[in-house]
Amino acid sequence: MPIGEHYSRQTRRSLLAGVGIGAAAATAGCLDDIQGSLEDDEQHDIRMRTSGSETAAYGANEGIASVVNDNTDAVYVEAQTSSGTEANIGALDDESAEMVYIQNWSAREVAEGVEPFGDLTFEMAQVFHFYDLPWFFCTPDENLETLSDIEEGTTISPTPEGSGTAPALEHALEQVAEYDRVSYDFGEQGNAMNEGQLDVGVGTYMNFQIIPGWIQEMMGTVDLHVLGVDDEMLEEWEGDDQLLIESFDGSELEGAASVPDEIHCPTFAYNFVCRDDLDYDAVYSFLETMYDNREALQEYSALLDRLEDDEFWVENMYDEVPFHAAAADFYEEIGVWSDEFERADGE
Repeated sequence: MPIGEHYSRQTRRSLLAGVGIGAAAATAGCLDDIQGSLEDDEQHDIRMRTSGSETAAYGANEGIASVVNDNTDAVYVEAQTSSGTEANIGALDDESAEMVYIQNWSAREVAEGVEPFGDLTFEMAQVFHFYDLPWFFCTPDENLETLSDIEEGTTISPTPEGSGTAPALEHALEQVAEYDRVSYDFGEQGNAMNEGQLDVGVGTYMNFQIIPGWIQEMMGTVDLHVLGVDDEMLEEWEGDDQLLIESFDGSELEGAASVPDEIHCPTFAYNFVCRDDLDYDAVYSFLETMYDNREALQEYSALLDRLEDDEFWVENMYDEVPFHAAAADFYEEIGVWSDEFERADGE
């Protein structure tokens, strides 16, 4: 191993302990030279948090860590698990993580100081767009064609209670007739529908390109019909600044019994954010290394495929949350910066 690589992850203390007191004294001058060099070219640790260990998000994050660590000595990335968005923001606040992912619903709450985010000790800055989760509503009942057909007493599980997605989907359903709110994990929905315990559930089309396995299982359990959104409700959704509404061609959802021509979805944009005072060189080196090794990232997860498109790095960014200064400079460098964006340093 070249000497520069050997010393890049060791402190002076660990080196002295490794060689012993006598040997350390004999080589003190050499170590002082090495330490001075390390201070000039410090390696920065970036702890990145996403979600639980079983999720696609965490798997993709592990891929990012592996690729970055294999291709630069400027930063060292550690992929970490998390219990959710609120915990991620808390990790930035107590500095137990340097970079975390959140989604647009929570980003708005942070920007507006909604509890429990009213007393944060830092300013949040955006780094890059990770992926999108568009959510649609589905049912085994062929007589339900749109959300407006839902009648009072219909059982609906707009994701499990307590999930970060639930408040936004419950908000999207405010125009629907008074329904019975039930809670099923994603993989439980098919059986609950088959047993008559669930009338309407949810599905997602990850990054507008991946059908999760639990949806495929649900389609194999019941004849699954995707609910449309009538014009009046769609207009309400699109005029609501709390919701991000996107759509995809219904023909892309293979295996469903019926789908609208176009499936309109409340969508969650998952972006990585950090404290605005995170070291400039660390953020720039991190982004540059990811960008230069996009082909390797794709080998780890299909969620990372769309990073091949330069514009995707800044897609669906959050209003009222500025970009970290290093991210802003990087995106200017690759030609995707917009005058509508804001830098964390106020420029």
